[in-house]
Amino acid sequence: MRKTIGAKIVCNNRKARFNYFFLELIEAGIVLKGSEVKSLRDGKANITDAYATDSKGEIYLINSHIPLYKESSYNNHNPRDMRKLLLKKKEINKMIGRINRDGLTIVPTKVYFKKGKAKVELAIAKGKKLYDKRNVKKKRDWEREQAKILSRNK
Repeated sequence: MRKTIGAKIVCNNRKARFNYFFLELIEAGIVLKGSEVKSLRDGKANITDAYATDSKGEIYLINSHIPLYKESSYNNHNPRDMRKLLLKKKEINKMIGRINRDGLTIVPTKVYFKKGKAKVELAIAKGKKLYDKRNVKKKRDWEREQAKILSRNK
């Protein structure tokens, strides 16, 4: 895993790399409420089933789970809210065009803090077929087996 300098990683989406081919990675800001930021700073979030979609010319993160912050009182947030992503208009238009034209999806790969701001790394991705997943699994098993053989010979 590549570690970003000065960034505190909150959560990764390891399942996405297995299910999709990543064509492009984009960093986006995310609009959050105060209790959501506090919950993220505690290191609690889940983006395994999340995806991004466009609505009225803006990109929203859907199905991401940020649990309730216990110490927050009456102004707590909804854990499964749609969250607006902060991107430049040119990036948004490019992403929407690729989604509609090529049939691609936008998948969040990780959530992290960079210079005190919450960021989401998005991947413009193409879904893998079942045989692609089998090949990845086969290759991973073979590499593991090679490592075992090499360690025994030493």
